[in-house]
Amino acid sequence: MDIDLIGNILHLTIRAGTPLLIVALGELVCEKSGILNLGQEGMMLMGAVVGFIAGYHSGSVIVGFTCALLAGMAMSLLFGFIAMQLNANQVATGLALTIFGTGLSGFIGLNYVGESLTGLSELSFWGLNEIPLLGHIFFSHDIIVYISIAIAVAVYFFFKSSRAGLIVKAVGESPESAQAIGLPVLKVRYLAIMFGGAMAGMAGAYLSLVITPLWADNMTAGRGWIALALVVFASWRVERVLLGAYLFGFAGILNLVLQGMGVSTSPNLLATMPYIATIVVLVLLSRNQTKIKLFAPMSLGKHFHTSD
Repeated sequence: MDIDLIGNILHLTIRAGTPLLIVALGELVCEKSGILNLGQEGMMLMGAVVGFIAGYHSGSVIVGFTCALLAGMAMSLLFGFIAMQLNANQVATGLALTIFGTGLSGFIGLNYVGESLTGLSELSFWGLNEIPLLGHIFFSHDIIVYISIAIAVAVYFFFKSSRAGLIVKAVGESPESAQAIGLPVLKVRYLAIMFGGAMAGMAGAYLSLVITPLWADNMTAGRGWIALALVVFASWRVERVLLGAYLFGFAGILNLVLQGMGVSTSPNLLATMPYIATIVVLVLLSRNQTKIKLFAPMSLGKHFHTSD
């Protein structure tokens, strides 16, 4: 295999895995607090459309990403209010949020289909991108790629070394015990939900402002669902989320890789590879329920009623 082709494959793998990494990190923090939010797809779509519209009218990608984060947070707060204040089923609420976000994003972006804007340019890192092979793989990405890695490192140390991270994990394991020792369970969970929403909005904006700087209905193409599977696949560990995001990213570009290698297969079949990979992972994981229960937060998806 040509060395340049290998470099291009790894470069595209990191690029394709970035939105999965961002949204999966948000969902991981949310689930660590004991909240299961299946509305990632809807929040990503809202982030994508709001971010694109804001960037289109302002001419600033930064404004676009800022508005996308706020849109994702607003959607997540809607989920949090219904699931925690009204004690609705978290699974049903998350599914409803995805349906709502899908429809609302299509309605909001109706007049922007086909429009485009100038996305983020790649960084040069003072010429490091000129290093043969390694430069193209690691030093020729846009700023969001490096921000996503920085967020992963921050989340890792947040749970490993900080008191706040221990509080989030305590709330996720036993909210009743956490409340008994004076921890603000609902506040912690709202903050975790908002972080998850912000990351979903950012991931959606990355699609509409960077990867393909335009708006199209359902442009997330199931990445929110893949991210949910990724968190379970990673056993709620940040370092495994980082690795898994790029593995799923590779699966997402596998159709382009095989076509570039001259493999004559139906492009429609190859485009299903990331979803096939997701199904295979879930089937393999479902065979070991003990492992899932061992690593999953004990109160994940369960109702919590505050006591007076």
